[in-house]
Amino acid sequence: MDGGAMRHTIFKTRWGYFGLVCQGQAVCRTSLPAASQTAARQSLLTGANLGPADVPFEKDLLAALQRRIVAYFEGENVDFSTDPAVCLPNLSVFGQAILAACRQIAFGRTQTYAQLAASAGRSQAARAVGNVMARNPVPLIVPCHRIIRADGGLGGFSGIGGTAMKQRMLLHERVSDRTVCLQD
Repeated sequence: MDGGAMRHTIFKTRWGYFGLVCQGQAVCRTSLPAASQTAARQSLLTGANLGPADVPFEKDLLAALQRRIVAYFEGENVDFSTDPAVCLPNLSVFGQAILAACRQIAFGRTQTYAQLAASAGRSQAARAVGNVMARNPVPLIVPCHRIIRADGGLGGFSGIGGTAMKQRMLLHERVSDRTVCLQD
């Protein structure tokens, strides 16, 4: 990972204003679409105990990634499974393994908390997976919205908009890619 200075950007998508914090070329934090730039910035920076002075604004920060995120919210099947690089230094080894496994869940697919725990080699840790998902610093890039309860219920969602946003994102992917099913 490039250890450059931290910067942030806020940009408009069809769903609202999306935010990114990066260090070098790696994404450290995202904020799902909010109604205003101010709300997106507050979610992005306050949640990480950062201020604009700590993380300067850069309009064209990771411009190609910005275009891909805009395309996602326009309905395109965009794969974030390997690109961009992410920086998750404040997570445990377990947390990093869970987020890495979650990142591999394809657009239009879902897994249960237990399935994700098993895919990370910790089959008995479904409840702990929920705790990791609740602290995911890079929603969308790590698609925690794709994790559901074993009974098919949504489960929780700590991103902007709560479970209504999670449901909207899942429906968006189902409309865009008609191959939805639970992964085995």
